[in-house]
Order: sequence, then C-alpha cells, then structure tokens
Amino acid sequence: MTANPTQRLLSDSALTVFRLNGQFLALAEELAASAGLTATRWQVLGAVLREPASVSEIARIMGITRQSVQRTADLLVADGLAEYRDNPAHRRAKLVAPTSAGYDALDRINPAHRLAAQALAERLDPEEWRRTVDALQKLSTTLAELDTETGR
Repeated sequence: MTANPTQRLLSDSALTVFRLNGQFLALAEELAASAGLTATRWQVLGAVLREPASVSEIARIMGITRQSVQRTADLLVADGLAEYRDNPAHRRAKLVAPTSAGYDALDRINPAHRLAAQALAERLDPEEWRRTVDALQKLSTTLAELDTETGR
C-alpha cells in the first residue's frame, strides 16, 4: 500500500508523539522518584496544584480515563498527599486538592525539574521550542475538534 503525503504526515506525527510520550514518561518517572512519587501521581497532583478539580475534570485535562485518575487520587489521599473536598457545583463529585504534604512532595521535584528544563534549553533554540509546543497544542486541539465532529 502506498501512502499519500497527508497519510505519511499523520503516521509520522503519531509515531513521533508516541516516542516523545515514552521519553517524557521516562523523564517524569525519574523526576517524580526524587519525591517518592510516580509520574502518574505527580501528574494528578500537578493538575490540582493551582485549584482543586474533580476526578472527571482531571481526566479531561490529562486526556486519560476517569477510572485511572480515580485510582490514583484514592492512593494520593490514602498516602496523605491529597484530600477530597466538597464540591459546591456537584454534591457527589468531590474535588481533589493537594495537602501540605502533597505540596512538599511537589516542591522536592522542582530542583531536578529545573535542571532538566535547563538541559533542554541549552540544546534547543527557545523560539523553535515555543513554536514546537504551539504546533503540538494546535495538533491536539484539531484532533479534539475532529473527535467532536465525528462523535468519537
């Protein structure tokens, strides 16, 4: 089968993002380990760093299943790193929020996170890096729009 140029672009985009995802997950596991966390626990705590959110909201932000976030949130609560709070907008959907221990864990990640960012910044032109992030965000938004239009 011969792929046309747009099919090749779709395949190349997907394969590159899959590889990048694996690389980011490996880096996140390494950085999170310095605080005794996993990458997944760091992601969930990070999603509620600025303001509490429901499990469903966290799942939408992260692009993963609600069940996966629920399991992780339950573990964070059991370990004292997060807590469930009442949600004024929905009686049954509690909000997840970091505890002081959760904030402390996130703070322990910052030095290694800063070093990783600096290492990348030394190798990437900042403007090119910004354009890459913008392009990835646009690609994600466009895929989400297609999903909505096609009902996926």
